[in-house]
Amino acid sequence: MRLSTVILPIHRWGEGQKTWRRAEELGFHTAYTYDHLSWRTFRDGPWFGALPTLTAAATVTDRLRLGTLVTSPNFRHPVTLAKELISLDDVSDGRVTLGIGAGGTGFDATALGQEPWTPRERADRFAEFVPLLDRLLTQDAVSYEGDFYSAHEARNIPGCVQRPRLPFAVAATGPRGLKLAARYGQAWVTTGDPKLFEEGTPEQSRAALAGQVDRLGAACAEIGRDVGELDKILLHGFTPDRNTPLESVDAFVDFAGRHRELGFTEIVVHWPIPGSDFAADEKVFERIALEAPAHLR
Repeated sequence: MRLSTVILPIHRWGEGQKTWRRAEELGFHTAYTYDHLSWRTFRDGPWFGALPTLTAAATVTDRLRLGTLVTSPNFRHPVTLAKELISLDDVSDGRVTLGIGAGGTGFDATALGQEPWTPRERADRFAEFVPLLDRLLTQDAVSYEGDFYSAHEARNIPGCVQRPRLPFAVAATGPRGLKLAARYGQAWVTTGDPKLFEEGTPEQSRAALAGQVDRLGAACAEIGRDVGELDKILLHGFTPDRNTPLESVDAFVDFAGRHRELGFTEIVVHWPIPGSDFAADEKVFERIALEAPAHLR
């Protein structure tokens, strides 16, 4: 099982780069960042762009994989996103994973002046966004006219360093999203069942996650794909037992081990941010990074 982290883009680069370097030193598999314009309790504080941050991180690291968790159509267009991803993949020498999801309500959904999309429209847009982005990242020139997105002779030469393109980690829990993950994903991402966040139990959460894994398997079987080909990523911090795993190495190993039994291959933990929902003892956090992977092999 792999251990990765999310580093929120809340510090000016002179300070923030130290965290990305430290993530590599601690041996994390991937360091992701959120691709938002602003986010929740951090809305009125510093928040920097995801892709420039990842590009800068690529220049101060050598081995660490880098990624978004997640990018969405809320304020992205496939044509411009593809160009930026190809550039980032080049700068990082092929160390980028695109976490991608349908997006949601909140600040990103209205920042460009539009009315928030309904869940149905978000799903419709995502179903068009992902296949078009796949084409843009694998073909030299693309023309396309869809219901929501268009491309006219969009050129993306020389393409990604990673072939045929950089990997997609598709965030999904509903049937349409899981079908996209099955067809286009190299990985699948979930945060668990949001209905259980406040009042659910760890047992209920694991049962819900097991159901999601089963439905992903069914979506893969429908198109003749082996679900074992997809990495299964759990973003920690949104399940009922969100606080316990970072209290000690043993607690984390127990948490991760129980989810490995469900089929998960990667756990992503938030880099500690004092005074926030992601506050944690930094010394314990570093011990988990250094010691837990050996217990989970």
